[in-house]
Amino acid sequence: MKNTFGQSVCVTVFGESHGQAIGAVIDGLAPGITVDNDFIASQLTKRRPKSSIDTSRQEKDEYSILSGVFEGKTTGTPIAIVIPNENTRSKDYSKIRCLARPSHADYSAYCKYHGYEDYRGGGHFSGRITAAIVAAGAIVMKALNEKGIKIGTHILKCAGISDSAFSNIENEIDALSKKDFPTISDIEDKITEKILEAKLQKDSVGGILQTAIIGMPAGVGEPIFDSVESVISHALFSVGAIKGIEFGSGFSMADMLGSEANDQLEIKDGKIVTKTNHNGGINGGITNSMPIIFNCVVKPTPSIAKEQDTVNFINNKNEKITIEGRHDPAIVRRACVVVESMCALCIADMLAQRFGTDYLGGK
Repeated sequence: MKNTFGQSVCVTVFGESHGQAIGAVIDGLAPGITVDNDFIASQLTKRRPKSSIDTSRQEKDEYSILSGVFEGKTTGTPIAIVIPNENTRSKDYSKIRCLARPSHADYSAYCKYHGYEDYRGGGHFSGRITAAIVAAGAIVMKALNEKGIKIGTHILKCAGISDSAFSNIENEIDALSKKDFPTISDIEDKITEKILEAKLQKDSVGGILQTAIIGMPAGVGEPIFDSVESVISHALFSVGAIKGIEFGSGFSMADMLGSEANDQLEIKDGKIVTKTNHNGGINGGITNSMPIIFNCVVKPTPSIAKEQDTVNFINNKNEKITIEGRHDPAIVRRACVVVESMCALCIADMLAQRFGTDYLGGK
């Protein structure tokens, strides 16, 4: 299995949804970075369920840092983070062991691991694993903030309700960091109503998230195979719910003329900037100092209580399935901090490759 991401700053995730614990190991991070436990806890809180539009599975996420941190600073050696699983109900899954839940990894995992995989709660494919990514990302994000690099994500669209796009980005990122329900406009009640309607119908909804990264210096990234777009996409597609991504104006550029899509340049306050940002802060796979902007699609939660068609992949028979257990009717809110955390790990890795391992440590 390939569970490690990154070339200079690397993160490895481990664990299963109903196993003893999940966790992450960060290797290659500079020494001397302040590890803010309150910030890590606050990031994990953003990911945890809070209301009727979230799963009822409550985990405390009381993490432990086993190595790589001494007297509140990173040592430069591997950082191991462990988060216990405490609130599991494995019996919900034993009765459907041989049934492939639609749009889950049950059947594909069975084919790859020959039935030895831990199927409970989705095992290693569960969204539960993203808690470890959030904890690891929080350490890195704090270091990025010290360099003036900020990352923010909001719900751009959910269940047909649209939010405003980023415009006054820095202020909006600061405001979003303080919100439990990350939207720019005041549309929480409208989205919540739509999600609850789907839940009442034993169904679920998806959405689109918009992310902005500001403060990135120009010249970061590699052309062709390790472009900024490809590295971020690679990381985000490791989150099972993400099914699509576009940078800048993305697919809408198909309907533009070149004169409309081109980002014309100018000198402003002594800096080279572009008048528009249709390319999302990236040219030739390399940052141009403009905000990195992208949208990603979060699919509807596949675990729904409606009866669906499926197969018994052991007996090779057609069957019906009704999924029981505790599931989110929408995961867009909880996914925002996961996307931000994955981006932090990506950006840290690319910066270390460009400027050296000690860059985030301030050396």
